[in-house]
Amino acid sequence: MNYFSSTRVNPLFADIVLLIVRIFIGFAMITHGFPKLMLLASGEEVEFYRFLGLSERFSMILAVFAEFVCSIFIILGLFTRPAVFFLIMCMLVISLFVHSGDAFGERESSLLYLSVYLILSAFGPGKYSVDRMIAHRRESSW
Repeated sequence: MNYFSSTRVNPLFADIVLLIVRIFIGFAMITHGFPKLMLLASGEEVEFYRFLGLSERFSMILAVFAEFVCSIFIILGLFTRPAVFFLIMCMLVISLFVHSGDAFGERESSLLYLSVYLILSAFGPGKYSVDRMIAHRRESSW
């Protein structure tokens, strides 16, 4: 059967693709979170979106946690689904609130990130992840 017309999933290929996607999307999002982290660390005045009445600084701390810390977890495949949850919430806030009045082009990148995070949420980190190593060790100890 031709690979391109088949509906079967090759597990090895799927796990390799999940690894590549996790690494790429993690590093891509870190490039958004790292400058925010540096701004927070500098102690300068923060101008940021105020979400649900939270202070600008606290909103930025939440964004740094999602964009920087959770991205590191995704790269490692550690606590992947909880990390993805925070990133999904962050991308929803960005696309629905921060860029609510903007053209689609301004929302596009947050929606693309959101779609990748939804896929990672559905399929998990894959075989090549710390989560899988922990699960394997837990299963073998029973």
